[in-house]
Amino acid sequence: MVDPWAGVDREALATAVREQAARPVPGVEDMATYLAAQVADTSHREVRGPLLDGGGASGVVVRRGTVIASWGDPAREEMAYSATKSVLSLVAGIAYDDGLLRLDEPVSAVLDLPHFASAHARAITWRHLLDQTSQWEGELWGKPTWADAQSTREGTESAGGPPGEGWAYNDVRVNLTALALTVLFRRPLPDVLRERVMTPIGASPTWSWHGYDSAYADGLPVVSGGAHWGGGLWISALDLARLGLLCLNGGAWDGAQVVSARWIEELWTPCPVKPEYGLSWWLNDERKVWPTAPSTGRCARGNGGAHLLWVDPARELVISSRWGAGVEGLLAQVSEAVRPDGPPC
Repeated sequence: MVDPWAGVDREALATAVREQAARPVPGVEDMATYLAAQVADTSHREVRGPLLDGGGASGVVVRRGTVIASWGDPAREEMAYSATKSVLSLVAGIAYDDGLLRLDEPVSAVLDLPHFASAHARAITWRHLLDQTSQWEGELWGKPTWADAQSTREGTESAGGPPGEGWAYNDVRVNLTALALTVLFRRPLPDVLRERVMTPIGASPTWSWHGYDSAYADGLPVVSGGAHWGGGLWISALDLARLGLLCLNGGAWDGAQVVSARWIEELWTPCPVKPEYGLSWWLNDERKVWPTAPSTGRCARGNGGAHLLWVDPARELVISSRWGAGVEGLLAQVSEAVRPDGPPC
């Protein structure tokens, strides 16, 4: 048996967890008011998906497959915000493994959707969608791409340039990815996620995935890739940690390959124009995402880090944190408390 506590400073870990529990994000008990304050563009502030009031700071630390620390109520379902994007990329991995998509093939080659009919859009590949370099412009479910202020925050968009030349964090474009995958599978994405991932890894039945009120394609509901205008993935810290452990183990669970190891490698391959980003996962290789956290970490994050799934293969470590402020401090403290070379018992 591999000892999950080998190389762990228990006192330092307990301090890190205690301090994180004392740093809740304020105002999340009233999600409608909280979300309204997050959306900068008032002309498109209207919420289109359901909301779930927050329950406060919670989380777990998992080492070598064992929960070694927890705080708050880690079994409580919470909105995942943009951490949903990383789960969407896992669903894309199922399509990849099934031979339904090729990363560098244009989406238009396999789907006849008007969203990919222009000369620019016909060149958009699945990789462009998943690493946020599509530079697609348009409107989806009543939300235009320009309404998402995140697009210009980084200054890495290439206005008018071809797909792959610029990068922008844009929820409308992620919703386009969810639309394309729904049409590709000809099934609602929550059904695919449940059958192919969540059930095999023993997740609880409490999670759910929501879209906007008008989001349908071919009669199928389309989920949103975040909670910018409501919806998105609602999931507990424990179930989110299970997804992190699946990725940590190269897509395997209890000896069965749930998602291919090749796809996990693709998730964590740096985007050429945004090296700290992979296929909808953040990469800390150059310590640009979290400067004081280890460079060996990868993460799904939402709402500035208030929702975080951290995976560090060097330490065999997963951290799932919900509604906690100052999460970089948590990552730094826990990583300091867990030696990457702890010996097995």
